[in-house]
Amino acid sequence: MSEGYSMWAEIALSRLTANFQSLNRAAGPDEVLAVAKANAYGHGVLACAPALMAAGARWLGVTSVEEALAVRAVCPTARVLVMAGPWRGEAAAMVEHGLTPSVWEPFHLEELGREARRQGLAKGSVPVHLEVDTGMARQGVRGLAALGERLAQLESTPALRIEGVMTHFSSPDELDSPETELQLSVLAEALKAIGARGHRPELVSAGNSATLVSGLGVERLRSLAHLHGARLMLRPGLALYGYPVRFMPEQVAQPELLPVLSWKARVLSLRTLEPGEPSGYNATFRAARPTRLALLRVGYADGLSRLLSNRGQVLVRGQRAPIAGRISMDQTMVDVTEIPGVEIGDEAILIGQQGEERITAYELADLSGTIPYEVLCGISARVPRVVVE
Repeated sequence: MSEGYSMWAEIALSRLTANFQSLNRAAGPDEVLAVAKANAYGHGVLACAPALMAAGARWLGVTSVEEALAVRAVCPTARVLVMAGPWRGEAAAMVEHGLTPSVWEPFHLEELGREARRQGLAKGSVPVHLEVDTGMARQGVRGLAALGERLAQLESTPALRIEGVMTHFSSPDELDSPETELQLSVLAEALKAIGARGHRPELVSAGNSATLVSGLGVERLRSLAHLHGARLMLRPGLALYGYPVRFMPEQVAQPELLPVLSWKARVLSLRTLEPGEPSGYNATFRAARPTRLALLRVGYADGLSRLLSNRGQVLVRGQRAPIAGRISMDQTMVDVTEIPGVEIGDEAILIGQQGEERITAYELADLSGTIPYEVLCGISARVPRVVVE
């Protein structure tokens, strides 16, 4: 299937399915929202979203209405949560396509309310997830006074119904940290205020992959949800795509997770440099000996960070080949001097496994001073996604 490509990403949907099912089992009685935003973390949402639904997911999380409509086209029965809220003019599309918005700004409720009145919708027919800013200072209602104002807005539009209350933790992998303790107390106060006005949310949505995998604080979150007659919803993202949570306590037994994406390129050309000859822009690499270089058709326009120049490696014939010189927009050279028999057409692995060697998004992130989320989401749209398995 990949023979016609000089560079591509393979997406193993059977691994995605297995990862979701492992995480769903780990969640036990809790609801799981599968985060599929940012083109399913760079994996290709049009393939991944239906696979997640087939694996048993009921909820999918995206950022925008645009992402939600793309998901709705391939997953007509999914509950789709638009996690960054609606923008102006999007209420009609949200209602028409049965999308669930997170809300916190007055204009979110104004526009949804106006659309509900225009359509004459029945009481409670438009579910929303009210986001509370518990300390991340990014999105959500901030403070009990503002929360009271939003609740009054909601109550003036009977068609709108608080189905869920959600928040984002600033340190989700440190649920015993002082910051998280403070956020949990703010969330508890918000839920108390919401309940005092007669609202009965069905879901309390908090925690990501680290929360689910580690189990740190889950019982406390679950008890908080149950106190208000709700279920806990957990929102795994990176773990879905096969990346375990780093820096977990040794006693935490993480579910087995398999990377879903492999990024590959073919050797397009080979040449030998004599000692002292340069390679690439600004001659940042010079051969210290007779050096055999292989050309790959992949560069920073494809998402291979320029920060990996002269630092990163790829796998060729099961061995590591260092990147030689600066990564350019469309091409990268690698040193295959120590790898016998390399030929034009050989596969080079940028992310994935070949033989006993493996390169992960964590490795690329560490070398370029970022996080694996950015590495995966940064694989550009011009990289063909090829579904395998």
